[in-house]
Amino acid sequence: MNRRFPLQLLLAGTLATTATLTAGDWPQWRGPGRDGVTTESGWNDTWPADGPPVAWKAKVGLGYSSFVVAGGRAYTLGHADNADTMFCFDADSGKVLWKHSYPAELGDKYFDGGTTGTPTTDGDRVYSLSRWGDLFCFEAATGKVVWSRNIQQETGARVPEWGFGGAPLVSGNLLLLNVGDAGVAVDKATGKTAWKSAPKSAGYSTPLPVTLAGKPLALLASAQSYVAVDPATGKEAWRAKWVTQYEVNAADPIVKDDRMFLSTGYGKGGGLFKLGTAEPELTTKVKALRTQMNAAVLFGGHLFGVDGDTSEKASLKCVDFGTGAEKWVQPGFGSGGVIVADGKLIALSGTGELLIAPAKSDGFTPTTRAQVQGGKCWTAPVLANGRLLTRNSKGDVVCLDLRRK
Repeated sequence: MNRRFPLQLLLAGTLATTATLTAGDWPQWRGPGRDGVTTESGWNDTWPADGPPVAWKAKVGLGYSSFVVAGGRAYTLGHADNADTMFCFDADSGKVLWKHSYPAELGDKYFDGGTTGTPTTDGDRVYSLSRWGDLFCFEAATGKVVWSRNIQQETGARVPEWGFGGAPLVSGNLLLLNVGDAGVAVDKATGKTAWKSAPKSAGYSTPLPVTLAGKPLALLASAQSYVAVDPATGKEAWRAKWVTQYEVNAADPIVKDDRMFLSTGYGKGGGLFKLGTAEPELTTKVKALRTQMNAAVLFGGHLFGVDGDTSEKASLKCVDFGTGAEKWVQPGFGSGGVIVADGKLIALSGTGELLIAPAKSDGFTPTTRAQVQGGKCWTAPVLANGRLLTRNSKGDVVCLDLRRK
């Protein structure tokens, strides 16, 4: 995935060394490069029989929001008592530095509801978008609301079946949101609308910045397509039609050079596209990887991710990015999530088992494993500065200390 655009989305934290740890922040959705990969190394993947040490625990309320970590602070969202709450924790101790609550519906249609979006940090600001269109800009250190608005009410965009999803994308002076048919952009300093698209249903992915043929673009999921737009103007460059049952286009696209991989659940599967100056060309259908929620991670020419829906015993798989061929399968993993750090898979199963294994295509061979959570775990783990953050749907947060002593 091209990481030249925009510069603000590259690694926000400075490198630090604790013993042999090469560490970094996780400032945005899917990490430093928005691809589920971090170069953080030297973290401890050898644990005692009772599992890795726990740094701290917390309760944040119902939901599936992920974490972002920057400047020594960790942020996430949860729902309780008819309100959504943004939490800011001290990343090392788990102390609540600030929190901000606002009225919100549970939204438990066809699932248990709660928050689904993830915050985004940008220097001394942090942004969040709720399922119902509540958009906030906070002072990262204090939680003071710099500005807020309801983007759905003000633009007239249709609320998707499960509410708005994903995370805001900082693009220069703009904040891009997966709202409407092909996104909405607001001035990140003031919240004023810069451009908007047709008020049709959005998908649930996070806007993804890429550069294709020297041109910066943002890729967003609509209800029936994946769309590329100029992030500065909203002008559509192309769209790849992608129709999924219930209009659930949730997983982010995966782009490398001139190839794009799309995948969705409900039996749809994936597809490899050739990208050029016109509409993308579907070159290969991939039935081996049906991604309902968390996008797969591309590493070493292979995709590592979950195949299957929450309604079945989903599997963890490795698929060749170039051909779509299945390389290995780990049955019974469930609808969990995977990241890659220092060439290793960090996989949290749908029932809260944490597994570490080399990110290789010749088989899944965990070197260590531990039950670190209970209940339903649909949120991928996050590694930042030697801390591994996990949560379940009830909002039980467990932060593990993976620093070598």
